[in-house]
Parts: sequence; structure tokens; C-alpha cells
Amino acid sequence: MMNHVDIYTDGSCDTQTRRGAWVAILLINGEKVVLSGIAPDTTHNRMELAAVIAGITYIEKNFEDIQQLHIYTDSQYVTGLMLRRDKLIKTNFITSKGTLLRNADLIKKLYELETQIHLVFTKVKAHQKQGTAINYNIDADKLVRKLMRES
Repeated sequence: MMNHVDIYTDGSCDTQTRRGAWVAILLINGEKVVLSGIAPDTTHNRMELAAVIAGITYIEKNFEDIQQLHIYTDSQYVTGLMLRRDKLIKTNFITSKGTLLRNADLIKKLYELETQIHLVFTKVKAHQKQGTAINYNIDADKLVRKLMRES
């Protein structure tokens, strides 16, 4: 019985065209599953969140016995959201200016998913050079850049 999966994520957005892409690489029982998507009229942070949510959702739909997901991301935004969870819920995702927090829809979805499975987040350095060990965040970054070029 498998009880945990590693997920490597990345997201990006062209600020001029507002077209974005995301990638999630899942390592499941020695198998590599790659998920990806493209979105119009988006932001970098939305794409980072979309990658994480897609990875978690895929596992929840296809592997009932998984108890923990280890998510590797280069996004300070995503890892910071996990630290701010209680505060954001307490304020009902309303900013100090009285407006709805950006990406509240995706943040709420992430928090909902977190109640269903144990999530561990690790912040990794972005845009690292490939060394001797396999670094799937580098792979995710390369795939996102390829999607951005092709879209």
C-alpha cells in the first residue's frame, strides 16, 4: 500500500498577453505522471495555484489510499498561503481594504483539499541548473516554458 506521493509544480504567465501555463509532475509508485494546462487572462500566482490544485485533485480522484502529498514548489506565494490559512479564513478572504482577496476561489479550493489529505509543502529554488541528481522542479519549469512558447 502506497501512502504518499511527491508532486513537483510550476506555473507561469506572460504579463503582456496574460496567457499562462502550469505543470504538475507526480511521482506515483515509481511512475511519472505529467499534468499541464494553459489559461487565458490569468496571472502567475493563479498558474502556480492551478498546478498544485491539479496535482492534488488528480491523486484524490485516482488513488484513495494516499494519505500524504509532498508538494515541491518554487512559489513563495503558494507556501505563504499555507502559513496564512487561519488568518485568511478568519477574515473570510477579505483584505484590509475591504475587497475580496485575489485568487480567493483557488485559495479556498486549496484549503478545502487540505482538509481531505495531508499536504506537506517544500519551497525550492527556482530556475536551478540540472546537477547529477534528477530535479523534477527543473523539468516542470522547462515544460511550463515550452507550453508558454507553444501557446
